[in-house]
Amino acid sequence: MFAQHNSAMPTPRARLFFVNRYFYPDESATAQLLADLAFGLAATGAEVHVVCSRQLYTDETATLPARETIGGVHVHRLWTTRFGRDRLLGRAIDYASFYLTAAGFLLMRLRRGDVVVAKTDPPLISVFAALAARLRRAVLVNWLQDVFPEVASALGANPLPGALDRLVRRLRNASLRQAAVNVVLGERMRDTIAAQGVPATQIEVIENWADTTALSVLSPAHSALRTTLGLQDRFVVGYSGNLGRAHEYQTLLGAAVRLRNDSSVAFLVSGGGIRMDALHLAARERGLQNIRFLSYQPRARLRDSLAAADVHLVSLLPGLEGLIVPSKFYGILAAGRPVFFIGDSDGEVARVLRAHHCGVVIAPGASGDLVNAIHRLQSAAKERESMAEIARRLAVGRYSAAAALRRWSALLARVAEPALLEARS
Repeated sequence: MFAQHNSAMPTPRARLFFVNRYFYPDESATAQLLADLAFGLAATGAEVHVVCSRQLYTDETATLPARETIGGVHVHRLWTTRFGRDRLLGRAIDYASFYLTAAGFLLMRLRRGDVVVAKTDPPLISVFAALAARLRRAVLVNWLQDVFPEVASALGANPLPGALDRLVRRLRNASLRQAAVNVVLGERMRDTIAAQGVPATQIEVIENWADTTALSVLSPAHSALRTTLGLQDRFVVGYSGNLGRAHEYQTLLGAAVRLRNDSSVAFLVSGGGIRMDALHLAARERGLQNIRFLSYQPRARLRDSLAAADVHLVSLLPGLEGLIVPSKFYGILAAGRPVFFIGDSDGEVARVLRAHHCGVVIAPGASGDLVNAIHRLQSAAKERESMAEIARRLAVGRYSAAAALRRWSALLARVAEPALLEARS
């Protein structure tokens, strides 16, 4: 949660409508980001509405209340189909139903001078939010957690035929150019959006964040999970969260193979995802005993589980730079842990690590370099402690929930003011 409201912080005077398919606190990392921001803005006195579906991200069969107020935020949950994410056709139908019901809701409820914040779940919701905002003379802000359909294309999973793909990109780009501002997660993503013809004045970088209050620093020696797993005397390399199609695991696997006879090093991998299943299978086939696998850890135990590792891994396929930024990065910084980043040497995370000296960048496939980095930090306690201290300071100063709230409040107050003045004239 955000810290208590600072009276010097600007409060957006317009009604704010956040549009995202899922909204339920603590349910997923991206849902928690929206919850943090919505609750934080409501605490400043802003009128905040969230437009979402009645399902949970983890349970398409859930039926949440159609309307409720949570933490001062007015939540409007719309009817959608619920085929789920397992089948492409079913997912497409679910998306389409949310597009239609969300657009209809906005057309009925928006007033001149309102601000609509379209988050990128489902993809292309900005197209429908832009139409409603234009017709109702509201202000559009796009909050890009990823860039679709480029992400799907980079993963070789774009289901759209060529002509439809080109049309979708034109409509998406038109919605980006209509927005008062497009909030992106980093400089590489800024470059990607600018390359689509969006003026620099309509792009602003506000990185994702972590709850630096809940994720305070805990010594590895005080981690209950580390003790339970019997890892007190090992140097533990952690991976926490989703390991999906956007991530790389062969480098970790190769390092574990090289270190299989080194009893001083252990890998602790917790989370899920399609690549997690593949990593688990590969480790079992190779008989690796130095990788421990756990399921997703509850948010309430995340501080302890992150503290179980001496250093954490983050990975991203180089082809996805500028399209995605791994959100787990900020939690690791908040926990006060150095980062081993496996990915593009000029990627968003890599730039931060080099600029602030709080981690090591490793090329995908360079398992030997990862082993060397592990041995280096294992034997250099002072360097490891210095990186950890820098990581924590960086999280508190730049990537905290409180810092994000200040930046978002200022942005929304700025873009809303001209529309409010026009509406009153």
